Amino acid sequence: MKARAATPWLLLAPALIATLLLVIGPVADTLWLSLHDVVLFRPRVQPFVGLANYLAALHDPAFWGGLWLSVVWVVVAVGLQFGLGLVAALLLNRQFWWRPLARALVIVPWALPSVIIGLVWTWMLDFNLGLVNELGMRLGLLSAPVAWLARPEYALGAVILAVTWQGFPFFCVTLLAGLQAIPRQLYEAAEMDGAGRLHCFRHVTLPGLMPVMATALLLRMIWVANSLDLILVMTGGGPGTATQTLPLYAFLKAWTGADYGYGSALAVMLTLLLLSVVIFYAVRSER
Repeated sequence: MKARAATPWLLLAPALIATLLLVIGPVADTLWLSLHDVVLFRPRVQPFVGLANYLAALHDPAFWGGLWLSVVWVVVAVGLQFGLGLVAALLLNRQFWWRPLARALVIVPWALPSVIIGLVWTWMLDFNLGLVNELGMRLGLLSAPVAWLARPEYALGAVILAVTWQGFPFFCVTLLAGLQAIPRQLYEAAEMDGAGRLHCFRHVTLPGLMPVMATALLLRMIWVANSLDLILVMTGGGPGTATQTLPLYAFLKAWTGADYGYGSALAVMLTLLLLSVVIFYAVRSER
């Protein structure tokens, strides 16, 4: 009987050990670093400073600026990804002869590494050779080339455009699976009652997609909030600090500034903010 009760734990042991080594260990190390003054140039001197790094962050204008940019980055990027993904899912849920090919092609942006996507969009938005400027001038939308990634008023929007193109397939595939799980009988019953397409979408499609949408939005918000590779490749956080989100600021403080203690404190604060969002979602979903 004891052996039978221990079987599930034995089966879970490899995953638990991997989680302990790859997740719990680095998290504990980050917490330890955040409570110490750890600078790469003096590795043997790591005095305990308690919450000094956290208090310094609260008085750091760059922290609040990065936090605000992170909010804009997440809300706008995830919102655009969701809207585009929902439209693509509705289109791919219809019957047409090349639908299998379309479903395969829509995955391409999601399958490409972020570095590749960053390099491609950097070239497309280039001031001299960029495809965006060339098409804009040929169509009469632009009178002169625009330095999309070098001007503060355009840089964040340009990076959001790139991450939207990268992330909308996630919503497309997820929502498409949700659409196919909605029973066809519900649409037939609604049509028999005289409901049009708009009413069917509002009263059948959206309620049926709600659980899928909520989970997909939460997951994508966490991923986008933690992402920094695309911004790092395209702008490096510039021009100035126009695209320096909080994860990127923490990365730059730790690796470029060699201040591991302060960078770790910023990472812990970001984790706590995201954890509060997850807890809020969990509490709301239980109601």
